Amino acid sequence: MNRPLRCLITDDEPFARKGLQRYVEQLAFLELRGLCADALELGEHLRRQPIDLVFLDIEMPQLSGLEFLRQAPGPHPQIIFTTAYEQYALAGYELDVLDYLVKPISFERFVRAAGKAYDYFRLRIQPEANPGYFFVKADGRLEKVVFADILFVEALENYVTIYTAERKIITHSTLKALLARLPVSTFVQTHKSYLVALQHVDFLEGNVLRLRQHQVPISKLMRPQVLTQLGLMDL
Repeated sequence: MNRPLRCLITDDEPFARKGLQRYVEQLAFLELRGLCADALELGEHLRRQPIDLVFLDIEMPQLSGLEFLRQAPGPHPQIIFTTAYEQYALAGYELDVLDYLVKPISFERFVRAAGKAYDYFRLRIQPEANPGYFFVKADGRLEKVVFADILFVEALENYVTIYTAERKIITHSTLKALLARLPVSTFVQTHKSYLVALQHVDFLEGNVLRLRQHQVPISKLMRPQVLTQLGLMDL
């Protein structure tokens, strides 16, 4: 798909909302559209704007997350439950939720759930084969960029630089917009300003990835996600 997933966070605990917000803001393929303190507020948001995905707590005052889903009329956004209670897992899966996250939620586990949601929408909305390339505007013309040629991408304000083995292309865009056009299974965000093609990583040393002659930093928050997608353990 060519845009981020529009999502809402619903939890009656301010600390939990803040933690999930921080996670969402670190993933370029998610776009936060609102924070809700209860299911009633969630219902108001859903009536006002289109939403793809809701991170939904279960035990909340007035109306629980389970009750909200059972009463919701018509089609509703995809749901990822976020709860401190494991005993609701079966009920959640009976309601066909995408995933079930038990608090405290690690960033690594959150990334896996969010990636599952992104893949669900990508395959549902764009089931046809991905062409493996896109075009960007650079130097007054449209340049073809093949996914397999990309080493990494660096962002600076409203511009990104796409590095390949032979050249670098500077285009007016954001990291979030670019990641939405790339397959999340082969590209990973290592830092708020960097995306990396996993197949071109030569080695990891500390918090730096080496790709040929280039070095790309890994932020502390992104490290679990990077190691997971590289198939490594954080020793």
